[in-house]
Amino acid sequence: MSVVTPMQVEARLKDLSKLIDEAHDDLVNTESLYQQHKADYEIAMARTRLELSQKSSPTGKNYTVGEREDMALVQNAEMHKIVAMDEAIVKANRANVARLRVQVDIARSIGTSVRTGMEL
Repeated sequence: MSVVTPMQVEARLKDLSKLIDEAHDDLVNTESLYQQHKADYEIAMARTRLELSQKSSPTGKNYTVGEREDMALVQNAEMHKIVAMDEAIVKANRANVARLRVQVDIARSIGTSVRTGMEL
């Protein structure tokens, strides 16, 4: 078991502070990209649904709402995949920020314990 010094705790907190700043910047960037892609996807889906509402199926009947949704999704599949991946990246970045905050809390707790131990 090694002894932790206040200087080590301080260094770790400083490192974590830098990591939180970087993780926050990553989160802001990925959130922005996700929202842009999501808006583009929703507009493309709406356009496709509107186009399909003007067309009839091969049987001569109008497409149902469900059929239009499915056809629009198929036509915009690549955009759908991009939005899904962006969302996964945003969630991972949020989890990373939360993980770093927990590490900061742990380091603070260790720092308190070290100071208390030194006073004794």
